[in-house]
Amino acid sequence: MDENGKFKLIISYFKFRIKEIIIFLIFSLIFTIMFFLYNLPIEPLLYGFLLCTFVGIIYIGVDFINFYNKHKLLNNLKREIILNIDELPEAKNIIEEDYNKLISIIQKEKIRIASEADMARSDLMDYYTLWAHQIKTPIAAMRLLLQSEDNEQNYELSMELFKIEQYVEFVLQYLRLESMSSDLVLKEYNLDDIVKQAVRKYAKVFIRNRIKLNFNDLNCRVLTDEKWLLFVIEQILSNGLKYTKEGSISIYMDKDSEKTLVIEDTGIGIRPEDLPRVFERGYTGYNGRLDKKSTGIGLYLCKKILNKLSHNIKIESEIDKGTKVKIDLSTINIKIE
Repeated sequence: MDENGKFKLIISYFKFRIKEIIIFLIFSLIFTIMFFLYNLPIEPLLYGFLLCTFVGIIYIGVDFINFYNKHKLLNNLKREIILNIDELPEAKNIIEEDYNKLISIIQKEKIRIASEADMARSDLMDYYTLWAHQIKTPIAAMRLLLQSEDNEQNYELSMELFKIEQYVEFVLQYLRLESMSSDLVLKEYNLDDIVKQAVRKYAKVFIRNRIKLNFNDLNCRVLTDEKWLLFVIEQILSNGLKYTKEGSISIYMDKDSEKTLVIEDTGIGIRPEDLPRVFERGYTGYNGRLDKKSTGIGLYLCKKILNKLSHNIKIESEIDKGTKVKIDLSTINIKIE
């Protein structure tokens, strides 16, 4: 504890004992007045006052040590009180016992509410997970039906169906995010293979929107999880295609860092005031307000996933010139929760 903390503790103690101190001073004043009125010798008064002061100092010293120890114990319990209240100090009087009982009641109620909330959330998660898996069957059936006849209408419908598939996959990844650590398969992968999967997935969108793709072999191996990194790259490509009406999307390795993947588009760009907040959950910014269907969840998910993979992401952008997303795939400290 620093000097400022010790001073505050001493002040708090004297505030806590202010009533006892005032009573002691009042009694001392009464005795002084009585001795004065009866013209008694001053020496016995001073001697008694000194004795009382000495005993009082010893009492205050011992009481302050107990006060300090109790404060220290309660301070240490801040980290554990959420889970366990067994280490609460023993009640010294009926008031402290009442406080301990109140804390016990609140703790039990908190555990009950938390348990009910966890069960409700678990049921909800199970439902949405089941829904996301079941919806894939009619989607697959619709895709087969659309492939039976090749015409412009079916092509447009298949593109809309592709968006539905993306939304379903998005829901699944969002549901899995909290338990992501148990789903990780960390090993060294060829980055080209992961990026090519994402490019193939969006090939029709590139063709339909007439967006040029600039991509050469990356020649880079990274320690990561293929499925989760692929999801991140797909989200970045999806955003690039959404906000690039004409021009190109380029995928390459940063010349200043051999482990940094860059995905650059020539789209509408991001406003400077929006850049610091693009990874916040639910934040859509100016572009999101233009695109009414924007949720502000995609980049938030990307950031969360990359943090768990010990990767990093940074965005550079200029209005009407494009956006550059840099994914640092270095793995200094992989944290598995």
